[in-house]
Parts: sequence; C-alpha cells; structure tokens
Amino acid sequence: MNPSPSSISRRDFLSKSIATTGVGLVLGAPSILRAANADGSSEQIKVALVGMGKQGRVLFEAMSNIPGIHFQAVCDIWDYNLKSGIAKVRALQGHTPKGYSDIDEMLATEKGLDAVIVATPDFWHSPHTVKCLEAGLNVYCEKMMSNTIEGARAMVRAMEKSGKLCQIGHQRRSNPRYRYTLDQLINGHKICGQITNVQAQWNRAVNSSQDIAFNKKLTIDQAILEKYGFEDMNHFMNWRTFRGLSGGPISDLGAHQIDIFGWFLGGPPKSVFASGGHSYFKKREHFDNVLAIFDFDTPAGEVRAFYQVLTTTSSGGGFWENFMGTEGSIKISEIASNSAIYREGSAPSWDGLVDRGILKKTPAPPKPPPSADAVASYESAAPEIFELPGGFNKPAHQPHLENFFNSVRGKAKLNCDARHAFESEAPIYWVNPSALTKQPIVFTAEHLSV
Repeated sequence: MNPSPSSISRRDFLSKSIATTGVGLVLGAPSILRAANADGSSEQIKVALVGMGKQGRVLFEAMSNIPGIHFQAVCDIWDYNLKSGIAKVRALQGHTPKGYSDIDEMLATEKGLDAVIVATPDFWHSPHTVKCLEAGLNVYCEKMMSNTIEGARAMVRAMEKSGKLCQIGHQRRSNPRYRYTLDQLINGHKICGQITNVQAQWNRAVNSSQDIAFNKKLTIDQAILEKYGFEDMNHFMNWRTFRGLSGGPISDLGAHQIDIFGWFLGGPPKSVFASGGHSYFKKREHFDNVLAIFDFDTPAGEVRAFYQVLTTTSSGGGFWENFMGTEGSIKISEIASNSAIYREGSAPSWDGLVDRGILKKTPAPPKPPPSADAVASYESAAPEIFELPGGFNKPAHQPHLENFFNSVRGKAKLNCDARHAFESEAPIYWVNPSALTKQPIVFTAEHLSV
C-alpha cells in the first residue's frame, strides 16, 4: 500500500529521491557512486570534456566531487582553455588526458568513451551534441539546447534515433530543494492552495554584465576563429551578446527559471507577450533587459507568469521564482537566503507541518510601531514566514550531473532529457520575436512541437 503524500516524512522523501532519481544530498553520495572504482572497473565512466570555458570549468568542479569518473579527453579551440582543462584533470586525477582542438578528431581518435560533457557556446550545442550521439556516446549538454529552435529539434531527434542518453543542463530539475518543494509542498500538501500567479527574475548589476576582456597575447588565430563561426576575439569572448550565436539574456539566464514555470505548473504556456530594450548597452545586438508574460491554463485555473531579466541592476535580490497562491506563496532559489515560504492569514494552520519537520518556521519580525498613515488600513495582514528544513544544499550542478551518471550506469532515469527540455525551452525561443515585434504570440503545435 503506497503512503499518501501527506504521510510521507521528510526523511522518507530524501531516501526516495536518492533511490529513484539518483539525486545525491549532503547526507552522502548514493551507494552506486561509492561503489565506482578508479581502477578501471565496470562502474567507472570515461568522459570527454568539450568546451572548457567558464561554464565548462563550473561543471568540472561539480564533477570533481563525484567518484567513479575518469576524464579521458579535453577539447577546446582556445589553447588557453585547453591547457587549463588538461592541468585541472591532471591535478585532480594524476594523469594527463589527451587534448584536442577539434571535436571530429577527438571522436575519431578516442576509444572507449562513455559520455561527453558539452559546454561550448550555444550555437555549437546542437552540432556537437548530435555528433556525439551519432558516435554512440551519452551526452550532458548545457542549456540552452541551441540558439535556434531547429537546432534543439535536431538534438531530440538524434537522441531518440541513437538510443543514447542526452541530459540538458536545467540543473534545478535535480536540485533536492526544488524537487522537495514541488513534490511535498505544492503537490503533496498543497500549501499554496490554488496557484494564480508566478513571478521570477534574474537581475544583474551593470558591472557584472560588462564585456569580457582578454589578453591580446592569447589571441586565437584568425583562421581558427572563422572556422568556428567567430569574427574576432571579441566575438569569441562575448558571444552571448550576439543574435547569431545565442538567445541573449532571456535564454542565457531566463531559461533556467522559465523552465521552472512549466515544470511546476504541469505544462507549457498558451501564449507569451514580451518587451525588451537597450537601456544601457546601446551597441549590443541583444536586449539588455527583457520582460515577459506567459499565460498558462492549468487544471486548477488560469495562471499568469511574469519574468524579468535585467543586466543593468541587481535590485530585487538577484534571482528567484515565486509561486503565489490563495493560501500561501513559495519563493525559491538556488541560493537558500533568497528563499522563503509565506502563509496567508486566512489559510489553515501549518503548525502540523512544522511539528513533522516538513516546514521550519521563521521567527516573526518585530511589529512596526503604530502609524497614523491611513494607507495602512488597506493592507493585508502580514503573512507568517516559513522555510524549508535543512539538508538540501549542495553545489548547484552536482545533483544533476549525479543523476546523469547514475542514468548512464542504468541506476536512475534522467530528470531532464532532450525531449522534456525541448518542451520547456520551446516557448523561450519566441520571447525575443515577441519583444522585437511588440506583439503577443499565441502558441500552436508548430511553435512547440519537435
């Protein structure tokens, strides 16, 4: 007899998460990973790293905490990144991986590879992933899947034709805090009541959004730059700001969070209406700020989800998603300090959830002194504030990578394969067109299907 969601304890949830999804927690790595040996046993996974720029290094650092991985090859067109990647592997594992500047040469030369980590610029995601899948390798590819929806479609088709695994780097899908929030709090205990609105943002200060400078002594040969689709080193270093190479801030930052909209609400939106502009970075091709409204139809009713990405201010506390309902709201982020849970004054008490360790109550802030301000009479009563119980923190990308490697071993199921990622990403490809035309886009099957 299966227990009901309301009877599952936090400890049961954590145990179930490890067993069924391969999500590791601070309580320790799953036993299947502890069993993986560095001596070449069948548990060891041989990996190639393709793209060792900033994001490639982030993923490598997360993987360095996961046993049972042998980094066999490194590939990058920039000699600076290539040498750095080789040195990092040598420092971690004590051997020197083979280095390549060309992925075709790597795939033709390397034998015995099991998986490839793709962290190249967005416009190379699809070609590189498709090549690796067709070569019979499992792939973990960073999001967005591609800079074009056709490129993303090609990745889904290649995954399904090859029969290999393709995980897309929407890492919140494996984050224990997000999974607990959805499974236990929203779906299980329904603490939000009816969700009517969602709001999310990723705001960056202008000094964090400047063009990336480079040492001219490390300039890549012009012929190599042009071979791989770059006009010059500025084009190479700042590819995220060019329309032909990426989707700009709405895909670079927004994709992570817009993914949560559809995941938590159970399906894609029916439309999008967006606005964007060049408020500060006048010479960039992509907008430096984008606002978008997505309309969803859910079994419980209509939901409007508002998203903003700004590269000119950090106002509002960085990045988070807020699911707002008739009985409560959940503000969640990869950063615990940006998260909070609020109970509406008219909602049933959550004391029982606190007693069972499902929620943790935050001490109430001091009441403000009495005020003669007449506006105060129109305000709602301040909600009670709660938070998730502890034990959910881990490097942001590590649980998603653990899920991928456990799936390669046949011990788990991918939390975000290419088809599910496409369903999430498809609406994002239409945000910039809506902002450019200043018109809403009502989605049809042609907009959202593979």
